[in-house]
Amino acid sequence: MPFQLHAAPGTPLSELLREQGLLSVKQGCCVGECGACTVLVDGTAIDSCLYLAAWAEGKEIRTLEGEAKGGKLSHVQLAYAKSGAVQCGFCTPGLIMATTAMLAKPREKPLTITEIRRGLAGNLCRCTGYQMIVNTVLDCEKTK
Repeated sequence: MPFQLHAAPGTPLSELLREQGLLSVKQGCCVGECGACTVLVDGTAIDSCLYLAAWAEGKEIRTLEGEAKGGKLSHVQLAYAKSGAVQCGFCTPGLIMATTAMLAKPREKPLTITEIRRGLAGNLCRCTGYQMIVNTVLDCEKTK
């Protein structure tokens, strides 16, 4: 649903989204290193702390809040919830959005573990060793 917001020049998209109550967009590092602020811009995962709000004009912006449809979690959200792959939850929204973007890309073969690790390289999780997260992405792909 298109709508218009106004932001001061230089306002990061993450800040504007949080001002709208979209709190899944975390403010972790604010320099593009942690991925906690990952959102989808026209289907591409980006660090919203580095993306100016003005650049979002005319683009589709998706946050974790928009992934559940009709009160039902997306298959990616369900997979993360069931797997217990993340612990404290701070990084979870960014990981889910990065996973959603990764799985939406057309390809001929299933993702490899290396491709998944590359796809999630911009998302830090200090609580896990990442293997359970990689396994969750593999499970998501199977149940897509």
